[in-house]
Amino acid sequence: MEHGACGLKLWKDLGTGLYDADGKLLQVDDERLAPLFDKAAELAVPIMFHIADPDAFFLPIDAENERYEELAAHPEWSFHGSHFSKRELLAQRDRVFARHPKTTFVAAHVAERPENLEYIGRLLETYPNVSVDIGARCAELGRQPYTARSFFLKYSGRILFGTDLVPEPEMYRLHFRFLETDDQYFEYPSHASRQGRWNIHGLLLPDEVLRRVYRDNGLRILKRPL
Repeated sequence: MEHGACGLKLWKDLGTGLYDADGKLLQVDDERLAPLFDKAAELAVPIMFHIADPDAFFLPIDAENERYEELAAHPEWSFHGSHFSKRELLAQRDRVFARHPKTTFVAAHVAERPENLEYIGRLLETYPNVSVDIGARCAELGRQPYTARSFFLKYSGRILFGTDLVPEPEMYRLHFRFLETDDQYFEYPSHASRQGRWNIHGLLLPDEVLRRVYRDNGLRILKRPL
């Protein structure tokens, strides 16, 4: 921390590709990691979890997959046929949230399940130590604008702005258009390969919600003065 670090991120190789000395897959909720989470609570350092990917990444790469083009271009991103499921990964992560209530967690990419905001709402209600970020998930949120807007209004104190994209002006313009306007059916911010064959709708969020998402929530979690 004396060198300026203000948080820690655990990536999706945990639970999917890291093995212990005995050759056993290291699960997200392995109790040997408990001291890490306890120390983070002691130091008031937030921990971000990215331990899964969109639902489509766990399905066959075929004509029925709504993100076929993206996965056909990057088949290495697919988890289809793995000996673990997305449901198992999220359950492991959620057990960590429950075991370490004094640790501040950020569940990346709308807690890995923007396809199901009802589940995310239950997650936030159950674990007051958890927030979510929206990095690289405008595509999912913006095709369910009524549900997404209600979610932002209800949980505005628990949502962080993030992009997970190359910092270019047009990328930010699309984020602002998504969050701040009621424009309909426009391009979403994405990597070079689009995430799916749809466009999105704006959420027209109030200024007080935008202020929390863009600024205040992040400053609070990172222990920076408002």
